[in-house]
Amino acid sequence: MSDATPLAKGAAWMNGKIMPIAEARLPVNDWGILHSDITYDVVPVRDGAFFRLRDYMERFRASRASLRLDIGMDEAAISAALHQMVAASGLRDSYVAMVASRGVPLIPGTRDPRECGNHFYCWCVPYIYLMRPEMPPQARTAWIAKSVTRIPETSVDPRVKNYHWGDFTAGLFEAKDNGYETVILLDADGNVTEGPGFNVFAFSGNRLITPDAGALEGISRRTVIEMARSHGMDVEIRPLPLAEFMEADEVFLSTSGGGVMPLTRVDDRIFSNGGIGPVTTAMHETYWRWTQDPVYRTEIEYDAKPPA
Repeated sequence: MSDATPLAKGAAWMNGKIMPIAEARLPVNDWGILHSDITYDVVPVRDGAFFRLRDYMERFRASRASLRLDIGMDEAAISAALHQMVAASGLRDSYVAMVASRGVPLIPGTRDPRECGNHFYCWCVPYIYLMRPEMPPQARTAWIAKSVTRIPETSVDPRVKNYHWGDFTAGLFEAKDNGYETVILLDADGNVTEGPGFNVFAFSGNRLITPDAGALEGISRRTVIEMARSHGMDVEIRPLPLAEFMEADEVFLSTSGGGVMPLTRVDDRIFSNGGIGPVTTAMHETYWRWTQDPVYRTEIEYDAKPPA
């Protein structure tokens, strides 16, 4: 694919039209912008196929229902938009977002969320890695935020994928200022939750532990849990105190932007002697094998002609 292709750097689908992502626009008074009254989901495309599309679509549907967003499209129509857009872009490895926004008030000046025009759009760009594959092990670091805790789920439900990143952004500034790649947030009780765009895992003995609260129930997280059980590990989904996390044999992240992401250092604690541990390596390799399994793949017809 030539870099000169207008959609090669990214594409968007809005109101039935496909356009270069740089041309996509939202009204400045869309409540998705004004109030972060919006939900979204991200499905990866690898080697010309969506990975676990059905699961991502199911979570997107649940998020819309939770926020009472009616975009006027069924799942077949949403899926068709995603397929048409990615096929038009020509991207065979892509980060694909589907979004439902509250929209613009239908009655000027209203504060009633029922009186807005909910709508759907989607966009795709070349595949995004949360941590680039070429990063050396010693660069794969995380900082435990000290100045901010995770937004409590009684205020913002983390199971509904959202753009409420105030806590994450504050934590990222803190991490970057201290020379770390990313940040992990704790809850008010000192338990590990998640970070910006990823779930967290700790491996000790034969137990793989991931938090049960304060975190998105990620599809990549689900994949890791299923992979771990297929490898004979005991999986525990429960509160994960920071002290226990820091004493783990190995720690890693899961994300649609790269699958299983190793961590070799968290604050001053160095894991696996600064290298990538065997369990993390096995999970990383298994994840990429699973992306090639026809059971999880939804192939994209790149030669299909998009609608006029």
